Amino acid sequence: MPKMKTKSGAAKRFKVRASGSIKRGGAFKRHILTKKTTKCKRQLRGVLAVHDSDVKSVRAMLPNA
Repeated sequence: MPKMKTKSGAAKRFKVRASGSIKRGGAFKRHILTKKTTKCKRQLRGVLAVHDSDVKSVRAMLPNA
């Protein structure tokens, strides 16, 4: 049987924490930042957890994580 491969796009976007939860980056922080308020940009800092409804599909893309 062939090896299971990790989806390279998913490997760049998601990381599995030691607790087993999956972290992801937030959206809307890349460009067109001049029209966004300082409060909005500040609240977009940091990482978020993948939603419970999406965890199964993300784990399927990261079989070795």
